[in-house]
Amino acid sequence: MSGNHWIECVPNFSEGRDPDVIERIRRAVVSAAGVRLLDQSADVDHHRSVFTFVGLPTAVSEAVLRAAEVAVQAIDLRVHRGAHPRMGALDVAPFIPLDDSTKKLCVDVALRTGELLWDRLGVPVYLYGDAARIDERRQLEEIRRGQFEGLRARLPEDASQRPDIGGPTLHETAGATAVGVRKFLIAYNIVLDTPDVAVAKQIARQVRESSGGLRAVKALGLDLASRGLTQVSMNLTDFEVTPPHIAFERAQQEAGRLGVEAIESEIVGLIPRRALELAKGQDLLIRSFHPSRILENKLAEVECDVGTRE
Repeated sequence: MSGNHWIECVPNFSEGRDPDVIERIRRAVVSAAGVRLLDQSADVDHHRSVFTFVGLPTAVSEAVLRAAEVAVQAIDLRVHRGAHPRMGALDVAPFIPLDDSTKKLCVDVALRTGELLWDRLGVPVYLYGDAARIDERRQLEEIRRGQFEGLRARLPEDASQRPDIGGPTLHETAGATAVGVRKFLIAYNIVLDTPDVAVAKQIARQVRESSGGLRAVKALGLDLASRGLTQVSMNLTDFEVTPPHIAFERAQQEAGRLGVEAIESEIVGLIPRRALELAKGQDLLIRSFHPSRILENKLAEVECDVGTRE
């Protein structure tokens, strides 16, 4: 895990309600020398927080491990309830190349980080995306099917479900972590003016690729109980194939057919400038948008371009 190339990591933690725990995770991330935190967000309905940071591979790996230690100590999935699917306290840790030359570097750091999560913390690991050892585990949703409770119940009876690293059972309170390598994705949510989650699920089914919808789109219908609304929560896994404005248009059309309205959208984390340029000024009703949510702007703030830094 050497070299002078920066990489990105966007770990998701199963805590979105306790500000003290979220702050402890943040402090753990930034305590790793050489890591630059670009963004963080937390959602009380999802009960989930997301951190985005960059650095050299060894530094990024250490930041993940330090944050995971806090999560394992503070989060108990046996009592955790939230709208977003999860199977681990540190639920997912994707490493993301910032240019073509760092993909292999990301695979190396993902594998090493997975081994250390097990060795240091006793958290078993599933490898996904370009780090997957088993082809059926390339898709995160396949690994996380049934979530913490379902996976815990299946493991004793089904050896095919066992983790790639560690195990054979889950950590009693912290579950398991999916560690992988993927392209930059856009986490994009559309809020609907209905409390009926069945409507949101129907729209998500029409939008996502696996149900015959838009290419490179994953979508779920989720309840926003704190607001009395619902949400189509999407991952745009290749924004040049399906950019946000196309996903918004499709969700808006499906909502109209069902007699509801898309009242706002939300970017979770950062978005490449190109994705906004593709919208050509179309109003996506993005809530609280600021130029600091643009990836290139944040990278510039830490004096790092999208490729390398010595």
